[in-house]
Amino acid sequence: MSAILAEYLPILAFLAIAGGLSVVVLIASYIVAQQRPDPEKVSAYECGFEAFGDARQKFDVRFYLVAILFIIFDLEVAFLFPWAITLGDIGMFGFWSMMLFLGVLTIGFVYEWRKGALEWE
Repeated sequence: MSAILAEYLPILAFLAIAGGLSVVVLIASYIVAQQRPDPEKVSAYECGFEAFGDARQKFDVRFYLVAILFIIFDLEVAFLFPWAITLGDIGMFGFWSMMLFLGVLTIGFVYEWRKGALEWE
């Protein structure tokens, strides 16, 4: 049992060093940095403009829809990099599997396009 626990010792040492270093850096930044907040520094920053409206106001659902669609298609495209690197090793089965994957991705994209999810009115 102690041999198994000994294998976790490097992980425990890493966590202790990381935690200790984090505390040291936080304390050092607090000591070294000037702590003079003024109203301009602590004010909300909103794309170069003065803050306007309430932060809890309702957003149009299209913002969320576009964000979700971007994440879905972006993550699916991320699968192409490992596939391209290992294409020589996986052969024709891997090639046609990815073509099927890209076909499904294209069908989903065309569906979203036809439904008007990508249009901004």
